[in-house]
Amino acid sequence: MLVASLLVLTACAGERTIDRTAELTFDGLAPIKNSSFSEAWADPDIDFGQYNKIMLGDAQFEFRAVKKTSSSTAMRRNSTSEFWIDDANRAKLIETVTAVFAEELANTKGFTITDKPGPDTLVLVGALHDIVSRVPPELIGRGDIYLTSLGEATLVLQAMDSLSGETIYRAVDRRRIERMGGAIQANSVTTWSEVRRWAQRWAVRLRQGLESIHE
Repeated sequence: MLVASLLVLTACAGERTIDRTAELTFDGLAPIKNSSFSEAWADPDIDFGQYNKIMLGDAQFEFRAVKKTSSSTAMRRNSTSEFWIDDANRAKLIETVTAVFAEELANTKGFTITDKPGPDTLVLVGALHDIVSRVPPELIGRGDIYLTSLGEATLVLQAMDSLSGETIYRAVDRRRIERMGGAIQANSVTTWSEVRRWAQRWAVRLRQGLESIHE
């Protein structure tokens, strides 16, 4: 559920601008210029400053349907192949990402987490869709391989007014798990370290976006 909280980041940051001249979405949202996400929309008539509480909805983690194929066979066919993520690693991914956001949200100033709706409360919902791994699972722990990307996922994020249920913000973005400046030496240790670092970057930006509402 913590991944869903990312959505307020773009709408709340002061340097972001709602394009009030653009065509609205089906539910009355206007596109945001210079968004940190690939695409983002917000209700042009909402003052986000009225909110100081957060209700966290249940996040969804959706994994791309990839066939269970031998890593060595797949790599011979295509150096950027997609690999099956087993149940244990799926659970670890969810646990790692959730833990990172929990740690960062605990330090957020100006907001409190609540389980009750109210006029000052946002409901945050969202998901990681189309999660795909670029790491051959059979090679992890047997030696080092070098990859430009460990995987990627699409974030679909929404914020709703807790009393009306109206969606007042939505964002969509796809991000790769990669290291700036070169290939990643992928093994059982570095792979999860990079996943955590990827989640940490989003979590820090989330906290900063939340805090900017009341600055």
